Amino acid sequence: MGTFIGHVYPGLFLVSYGLYQAIVVSKAVLVNDSLLHPSCPPRNKGRWARLREVSHRGLLKVVTGSILIAYEVRCIKGGLVLMNREMPPRFMYPKEWQHLTMFILLTLSGCIDVTSKNLLPRRCVLLEKGALVLTFYVLLMLLVSHVQDATGVELQTHALLILVVFLLLLVLTTELWAPGASHLSLIETFLFLLMGSWLVQAGFILYRPVTGYPWQDDDISDIMFITTFFCWHVMINALCLLGIYGIASFWHRCCRPSWKLTGSPAAPCSPSTEGPGYTSLPEVEPSDRDERALLLSEGSPGDRA
Repeated sequence: MGTFIGHVYPGLFLVSYGLYQAIVVSKAVLVNDSLLHPSCPPRNKGRWARLREVSHRGLLKVVTGSILIAYEVRCIKGGLVLMNREMPPRFMYPKEWQHLTMFILLTLSGCIDVTSKNLLPRRCVLLEKGALVLTFYVLLMLLVSHVQDATGVELQTHALLILVVFLLLLVLTTELWAPGASHLSLIETFLFLLMGSWLVQAGFILYRPVTGYPWQDDDISDIMFITTFFCWHVMINALCLLGIYGIASFWHRCCRPSWKLTGSPAAPCSPSTEGPGYTSLPEVEPSDRDERALLLSEGSPGDRA
């Protein structure tokens, strides 16, 4: 992770995760749906029916974590060894082992998501949330240790990243007691977007400056502008979240009225009774109903008796 690619790839994953979560949360808020057990429109069971039921977030975590693990191991020439053969032996590649620990936890969190949603008899949301909270607790400790030898620009960049991780950890911990709260999910989504975009920005600041000249650790202007850029990321991600909600609202009102039919909390994502085998009866006009009721009352045996 101590390279340009090592910062950009995790950042892009977090941005993708945040965008997906923003769409899910926006739809749930618009139709007043449950975030834990969302409704879904009726679909015909076919070859790809089981694929739709797979935990997409968990699968994304597993794939991304596996790729990052392979990349981290491949970047070390001679292999990622734990200790050298000198006397006394010393630990080798401390930062790389911290990166590997982060990516392993990400992969395990994805495996728990898939297991909870697709393998257990009943989905355990508390298990998924708990695994994610544990991952961020470990991530926060590793990041604090990660900047022990950092100074100047690198220290300021990682300090702002630690701030985002700390706030996200507070939100995730609160969600253990309120897992279905939409306002907490919105804050969580915003922080995921902010964390991802700032990781990408950190890759450009530390390894590939846009100007072609490295940032100066002893220049107070460079240090101050890092904080300014972070504030711009806060505003841009807030506008991005607002734009996604606006597009989802427009889609809900104009293009997809069927969302209104799937937003009832009493209709979770399960096989629906609506389909080709069920045909609705034609509605009867009020005048027709009155005439039929009159005929039935006149021809009723109980009235004749």
